[in-house]
Amino acid sequence: MSGHASLQRPRVFVARAVFPDIVAQLEAVADVESNPDDAVCTPAQLRERLGDKQGAFITGSERIDRALLDACPELKVVSTMTVGVDHIDLAACVDHGVTVTHAPDVLTETTADFGFALLLAATRQISAAEHYLRDGRWTKWSVDLFAGADVHGTTLGIVGMGRIGQAIARRAVHGFGMRVLYHNRRPLSAEVERELHAEYRSLDDLLRQSRHVLLALPYSAQAHHLIGARELALMQPDATLVNIARGGVVDEIALAKALHDGRLGAAGLDVFEGEPRVDPALLAAPRTVLTPHIASSSVPTRRAMAQLAVDNLIAVLRGQPPLTPV
Repeated sequence: MSGHASLQRPRVFVARAVFPDIVAQLEAVADVESNPDDAVCTPAQLRERLGDKQGAFITGSERIDRALLDACPELKVVSTMTVGVDHIDLAACVDHGVTVTHAPDVLTETTADFGFALLLAATRQISAAEHYLRDGRWTKWSVDLFAGADVHGTTLGIVGMGRIGQAIARRAVHGFGMRVLYHNRRPLSAEVERELHAEYRSLDDLLRQSRHVLLALPYSAQAHHLIGARELALMQPDATLVNIARGGVVDEIALAKALHDGRLGAAGLDVFEGEPRVDPALLAAPRTVLTPHIASSSVPTRRAMAQLAVDNLIAVLRGQPPLTPV
């Protein structure tokens, strides 16, 4: 290809190592700078990499803010393979004329599976029990050995009733015979409530009435530390809290204290406020299952997320509407 022809092709940076066969589709229409060693860029490195690019393929690890956009005047499209976009300053993107796309729908069912897995693992103390066995401490059976709580037939409170929350509700009702309460910015339609067998509650009432509470809401400034010391005190003392939303939704210090003080039954967390760093108080808290933000991590789903991100990029670079704009 001649140098002149190469200049006509849009330039794209793929910020993390993703499936080579999917990136190859992007290489057919753009000059792609990839990141095969999967090193996470510092903000300065990201600005440098995107300085002459028209497109960016990112994950939740990369922050797109006003300072970066000021330094990258050619940027036209940011495509994230995540659903959540709290790592992207959307107002700044609007001001700079940058299209933002994300990857909804493709990870709904896989994430719902994992949310339920985390609920079961935390409630039934599976992680602690496995460590106990592996450490050679299992010498006899006893009646109360890792006696957890039941999930079937109990009340599940879901905070955030979007696609993932609704998928969890279906599992709860049809798989485990649970009663489902939910809290959302807006109540669902009566038709959807009937389909899901779900009852709307205020947040406080949901926390008081639910045996298990699962967080699946998008992060926003209003949702920051939505679950803090006051809210944890409303929960039943043997309740389980599961967070597959974003780390900042929960005050982790307050949660660790509630667990240490025996005022909460268990917690399962896949997201953390300062991830990948996890607060030492949480690491030391009893009756917890902690996982490294892997709720969508099945091979078919991660491939689908990457494929949608590439499809969005290609569409915008060709002057077509994106498939899933934010």
